[in-house]
Amino acid sequence: MKTYLLPSIKLTLILIVLLAGIYPLAIAGIGKFTPGKGDGETISYKGRVVGYANIGQKFTKDEYFWGRPSAVDYNAAGSGGSNKGPSNPDYLKQVEGRIEDFMKHNPGVTRSQIPVELVTASGSGLDPDLSPAGAKVQVARVAKVRGLPVDAVNKLVDEHTEQPLLGLFGPAKVNVLKLNVALDGLKK
Repeated sequence: MKTYLLPSIKLTLILIVLLAGIYPLAIAGIGKFTPGKGDGETISYKGRVVGYANIGQKFTKDEYFWGRPSAVDYNAAGSGGSNKGPSNPDYLKQVEGRIEDFMKHNPGVTRSQIPVELVTASGSGLDPDLSPAGAKVQVARVAKVRGLPVDAVNKLVDEHTEQPLLGLFGPAKVNVLKLNVALDGLKK
């Protein structure tokens, strides 16, 4: 028994020091070299922090681009999905309601033109990004409400489209908060 007990205690202590001490410090150190210095990338407008780049925000006014729906009402303390499957009647009713609401606010857009991410919540409920198609389908509404040329709003979406890392990893995406802050900075 002594032959197993002493090595087990030593291994446990070594792993505690390694995984509860050294590893977290190393990851925190690496985080200091990222945007936001490991504390998250804040987005500011007129000298005031308006949100974080990696946490979705709720935009419901027609003058802004809408982000992906949230199953947790954008509460970062309670991140999570709805866990309702595609055959769940409540879920289907909720998605149908989102489709109808989107079409009401975006006349001229057909059901088939609505990207799926605009009517379904993400796994975390806090997705800050849309596909370029998710932003482009809203351009006409935003331009009309703000009295801006459609071309100017399209150009803004293009400027805020982040391409995949090294052209390979991940999809192209548009950060909704960054786009809306830039939109507020546009002059009519």
